[in-house]
Order: sequence, then structure tokens, then C-alpha cells
Amino acid sequence: MTDFDVILEGVNKTFPGNVRAVIDFNCEIRHGEFVAMLGPSGCGKTTTLRMIGGLEEVTSGKIWLAGKDVTDLPPSQRNTSMMFQSFALFPHRTVLQNVEFSLKMQGVPREARARRTRDMVEMVGLGPLADRRPHDLSGGQQQRVALARALISEPTVLLLDEPLGALDYNLRQSMIIELKKIQRDTGITFIMVTHSQEEAMSMADKVIVMSDALIQQTGTSREIYESPRTSFVASFIGNNNLIRGTVRSRSGSIVLVEAHGRMFYVRVPDYIAAVHVDREAHFSVRADLMHTGEHPDMANRVEGTYATTEFRGSLETDVFEIAPEVYVSVEQHRGVNDRMYDPGERETICWPADAGVLLEQNP
Repeated sequence: MTDFDVILEGVNKTFPGNVRAVIDFNCEIRHGEFVAMLGPSGCGKTTTLRMIGGLEEVTSGKIWLAGKDVTDLPPSQRNTSMMFQSFALFPHRTVLQNVEFSLKMQGVPREARARRTRDMVEMVGLGPLADRRPHDLSGGQQQRVALARALISEPTVLLLDEPLGALDYNLRQSMIIELKKIQRDTGITFIMVTHSQEEAMSMADKVIVMSDALIQQTGTSREIYESPRTSFVASFIGNNNLIRGTVRSRSGSIVLVEAHGRMFYVRVPDYIAAVHVDREAHFSVRADLMHTGEHPDMANRVEGTYATTEFRGSLETDVFEIAPEVYVSVEQHRGVNDRMYDPGERETICWPADAGVLLEQNP
């Protein structure tokens, strides 16, 4: 158990009125990992973060930090720090005074805390601004102060609640890089809550995707992006096309799924042990694995009616309706396909047999 900084065993949280906010949450987080809890508002991720920090009581289950059962301990006895979206800086204190505050409360001698505070302020790149107050700083600089203040006490775990939510797009992009660099330099375990898949997939070593109070999938960014397990993950992560049909047969790692009057070849991932024939199923196909036009070497083919195009730099995503109110997106580099479609124009869409991934069926 000491190999892990954080372990949650069967953690549940139920609010008055029998509102189940977190259901059977289980995870193991190793020392030095950067973990992101990702999901829409109300899915239970912030409640879970607050239970780890001791700001919410656990209804049932256990929480372990560095091998110690902290389930019933107050925040002051957990050796965690929390960084909030609002930063919550002291407006009348300088950068140095904000950062050293927790050391002062712990009774660290003046010289020792002055040295540690100066080193921490330098590490987050605020050395020249050490004597400024928060109202003289930009949003990104204020965030660095809040981060330094949270890290100065060298917590076992740093808990981050939507840490980039208050920043504009350009600043958020630069802080994604900085936050990951600081985490690597300090070696401290970070657990971040976010609703942004870009933030989670860019920074985290491990991503926990949540929906409706449940963990939907846990894995690396690549695992979740390339092999979503459930319909929710497929629709929430990346640019996936979600298609519903009925499994008609299986041959090894490939199944035939009937959907919208056609048969599609779909790959069965290793973690799906049983496939139920003649049962409803969903499969997902990444938009960048679909291709417009005829491709005789590809096993899957469907026709669609052009609806719209989304331009994103060198990429464009063409959207087609393959059945009433059923749309698929095809993502391609503009240099590969510079064709402009007319509204209502028909086009053929193809993809390989192993590009589609079967999602977990309901029991």
C-alpha cells in the first residue's frame, strides 16, 4: 500500500434527500503521478476531490494517503494542499507573504521559511515580482502565486479544483505546459478536477472519466482516446462517431454490426470477454480514421448527405447525415481533401475494419 500516495476503496457519498453524488469510487494513485478527474458538471469529481482533502465526509468506504487511513481525519491531519479556481489570495499581502503564510502558521522559523519561500517563488517564475500585491499581477501570475502557496508545505498530494478555469484561452495553453513542468520538477502527486478534455489529456499521466457519480473509465490519455469503453466516454472524449446497431455475428476479434440498413465490421477490444449476438450494441469510430470517397481497400462503407464543415487550422471536419438525425464527422488535413461540398450533396464515407471499436454492452 505504501507504493501509492492515494487509495480510495469503495468510496460513496450520499447527500440529504438520498442524492448519490459518488458511487463505489475505487482508484490507486502512485507517488508522483498527475491524475485528472474528468467529466461534466455534477458528475461527482469535485465531491471526490473534497473527500480526499477532508472537506467532505465519506458516507462509506476508505481513503488512504501515503499508507495511512485518513477517512475520518480532519484536513489539518492529511498533509494535502488544495488550489482553488478562485486563487483566494490575501489582497493586502505581497507575493512572498502569500506564499510563506502556511509555513508561518506551522511555526517554521523566520530564516528557514524565508529561504524556502524565496526558492518557491523563483521556481514558479515570480522572483522579480516578489514584492507586488495580487492586484498588481495578471491572472496567470496570480495563479502561480496560488500554486506556490499550495506547494510550499510539500504536501503528499496537491488537489487542484479547475485550476485553469479562470484563465483566457492563450494563457491557459501556456499554463498547461507550466503546470506539468512544475509537477515533474517537484515530484509531488497532483490530482486535478476539470471538465476540459484538452487539459486532462495534455497534462495527466492517468485520466479518470466520470459521469453520473460513477467512474466510466480509467487509463492513460492515449488509452482513453484510442479505446473508449463506454458510449459516454466515446461521446465525451475526442472526435468520435458513435453508431448504434445490433451484433449479428462474431469471428475472432471482429464482429458484424447491423446499423442503418448496412453491415459494419467492428473490432472487439481485448477487455470485452463476451459479445452477445442479436443484442443492441454501440461502436465508435474516430473521425480521423474515416475517409471520404471510394476506398476499395476499406471494409466499411456508407453514404451520407453533406451537412456542414468545421475548420480548425490545417484540419477540417466534414459532417454528413447517414440516417435521419444520425451524423458522422470525417476529419482530414486540408491538403489531403480540399474539396468543397454543396449543401445536400451525397458522399461515400469509408473506414478500415479495425477502426471501429465495440463498446461495452449492458449486462
